[in-house]
Amino acid sequence: MKTYLISDNVDTLVGMRLAGIKGVIAHTREEILSDLKEARSDKKTGIILITEKLAPLVGDEIEKIKLSVSLPLIVVIPDRHGTLRTKDSITKYVNESIGLKI
Repeated sequence: MKTYLISDNVDTLVGMRLAGIKGVIAHTREEILSDLKEARSDKKTGIILITEKLAPLVGDEIEKIKLSVSLPLIVVIPDRHGTLRTKDSITKYVNESIGLKI
């Protein structure tokens, strides 16, 4: 099973290539959608990584894919600049999901 990266950052792509993960650089919604389609067309691709800055541009499409098929798994990752999430994002998620304050 292969992993594929869609990144907005050359450094993230180079780092993943050093780990044996192929990928592309994209900046527009059209490029990202095209790259998603290409990655999904390869039946050997089991995981698609997409950087946090790109994910909101195609959030609706990512949700459709996640709800309709089990593979490939789409994972949103931070790039070399770090995460965009706040420090308490997991706590907020738990609170919103089940109403439990931690």
